[in-house]
Amino acid sequence: MNREDWDDRYAAEELLWRAAPNRFLVEETEHLEPGRALDLACGEGRNALWLAERGWTVTGVDFSPVGLAKARRLGDERGVVVEWIVADVREWQPQDAFDLVVAFYLHLPADQRRRAHRNAAGAVALGGTLLVVGHDLTNLTEGTGGPQDPAVLFTPADVVDDLAGLEVAFDVERAERVRRPVTTDHGEIEAIDALVRAVRSS
Repeated sequence: MNREDWDDRYAAEELLWRAAPNRFLVEETEHLEPGRALDLACGEGRNALWLAERGWTVTGVDFSPVGLAKARRLGDERGVVVEWIVADVREWQPQDAFDLVVAFYLHLPADQRRRAHRNAAGAVALGGTLLVVGHDLTNLTEGTGGPQDPAVLFTPADVVDDLAGLEVAFDVERAERVRRPVTTDHGEIEAIDALVRAVRSS
């Protein structure tokens, strides 16, 4: 989807996604000491705002000004300060180093995804954490929800491969498929996500 499509999706008054943070963000970062965080393709800002509430200094980046306007309003309502940047993460080059960089549900064709993940990796400070979560390729046939185009889905191994050959090195601490319960009209169904957590080692 392009910027205009996402602007249209975010145009409704209510939130497109729920305001609570993603469960995997909570599970994978609660033990980290707050520092500087970067949330790529942050949409309406739920993850960025949660991090800011926990003491992180947060930058949220998304190419939809409509989505970021909702994020800014939600932050104002909650008394939370986040730096919001309108930019396309496929091309945007971070100039600063961050202790935590997250890219959640960023679904792009493989070459664009690789460039975005490598840009994200380049923004991680030494000793910092990169966390990538998205709909796994197997979700298409074994899970529920998410994009229905296999060309924009990925696996944990794909993300690890995206990080290969960089000037900086990462220790991959976790790279696996994870299951997430989703409540539907037909009861609770599991979605399958790909999750990669890596720490920059050099």
